[in-house]
Amino acid sequence: MHGLYLLWWVQERQIPPAMVAAILAAGDLVLLGLELPTGRFADRFGHRASLILGSLVQVAGMLCCWLGQGVPALVVASVLVALGDAFRSGADEALLYRTCVALDREGAFQKIEARTRTAELVALVGLTLAGGLIVKVWGFAAAWVAESSLCALGLGIAWAMTEPPARIETENETAPDARVPIFSGAMARLILPASCLGAAAGAVAFVAQTSGISDPGTLTMLVAAITLVEAAGSATVARLPAAGAHAQMTLASIGAILLGVALALPAAFYPVVFALSFLIGVAEPLRAAAIQRLAADGVRAQAASAASACDKALSTIALPAAGMWRR
Repeated sequence: MHGLYLLWWVQERQIPPAMVAAILAAGDLVLLGLELPTGRFADRFGHRASLILGSLVQVAGMLCCWLGQGVPALVVASVLVALGDAFRSGADEALLYRTCVALDREGAFQKIEARTRTAELVALVGLTLAGGLIVKVWGFAAAWVAESSLCALGLGIAWAMTEPPARIETENETAPDARVPIFSGAMARLILPASCLGAAAGAVAFVAQTSGISDPGTLTMLVAAITLVEAAGSATVARLPAAGAHAQMTLASIGAILLGVALALPAAFYPVVFALSFLIGVAEPLRAAAIQRLAADGVRAQAASAASACDKALSTIALPAAGMWRR
C-alpha cells in the first residue's frame, strides 16, 4: 500500500486532502518525539522486545487504516503507525550489531547493514508497483489484506529473533568505541552531515516530482529510479572499509557542491537528484556502523534513534522550504 494511502483516505474514505496532509504531518511529529523514549525502552527492556512490540503496534495501525472510518480513525492509525515505527527504529541496528559482536563478527555489521538497506529499498520499489497492480486487479481490500499480512509476517520474524548477551567491558578496555555519550560533539559530527545530506536529497527529489510531470506512469518510474539509485549507493558500502565522521563530512560537502550546481545550472538538476540519492545511500549505512562502534552497549538503540530523529527534524524543515522555492 506504500504510495496508495492518500488515494484510500481521500477517494475511498472521503476525507479532505488538507485534513489528511495535516494528520500525516502530525504523525511525523509524533514519531520525532517518540524516537528517543522508545530507544531508551529498547536499551532497557531488550531490542528484541522493542521490535516485537513495534511490529504488533504496526499490525494494529494497518488494521485501523483499513477498517477505521472518518477523521478519528485516521488520527488513531497515524499515531499507531508512528509508535510502531518508533519502537523498531534503532532497535534493529542495535540488535544486529550486538549479535555480530556476540558471534565475534563485529566487522561484518557494516556489510550486513548495507546489504539489508539495499534489499529494503529494492523491495520498496517492487512492493509499490505490486500494490498498484493489486488495487487495479482486485481492489483496495485485497491490498490491505496483503499489507496487514506482511506486517504480521514481520511480527513473526521479530518473535523468532534471539536477544544476544550484553557486551562485557573489562577495566583494561581503553578503546573509545564503547563510551561516547549520545549528546556529544563526536556523535553530533557523525550524525549531522548525513542528516543534512538526506534533507537535501529529499528536497530536490520533491521538486523533481512536482516539476510538471503529469503522467502517473512517468512519475512512478522517476520515484522508482531515485530509490534504485539510492539502493545502488547502499550496495557500494558493502565493499567499503569502515569510516567515521571525516567520511560523513566529505559526503555532505560533495552534496552541498552538487546542490549549488543544481541551483546554478537548471540543466544539471535531474543528474544532481540522482547523485544526491546515491550519496545518501552511501552515507546512511556508513553512519549506522560508525554509530554502533561509538555507542556504549546500553545506549545503542538510543544513539541510532537520535540519528533518525535528527534526519526527520531536518527533513521536516527542508521539505516545506523546497515547496516554497518550487512555488
